[in-house]
Amino acid sequence: MKRFFAFGCLFAAVLLFTNMTPDKPDGEKVYKQYCVTCHGIGGDMGVSGAANLAVSKLTEAERIKVITNGRNNMASFKALLDKDKIKAVAAYTMKLKK
Repeated sequence: MKRFFAFGCLFAAVLLFTNMTPDKPDGEKVYKQYCVTCHGIGGDMGVSGAANLAVSKLTEAERIKVITNGRNNMASFKALLDKDKIKAVAAYTMKLKK
């Protein structure tokens, strides 16, 4: 009986802690919330001089820098997005390449 109780407590703890781990940010959702206004749904709208993400040659690491610090007409997003969201949206923009 003690073993069953101990196993039950361990199982409950595992369930509790797995539900407490934060989900990874959804890059597409972040993109649609913050980026689509200038870059468009396909990344190729180009409002206010926004880069065409569908043909951009920037690497994912370079995109992270641009999203974080801004460039040209693009504002910095480091005050709005945490590092995980910036990485997620940069990874998502790589999928827009044609």
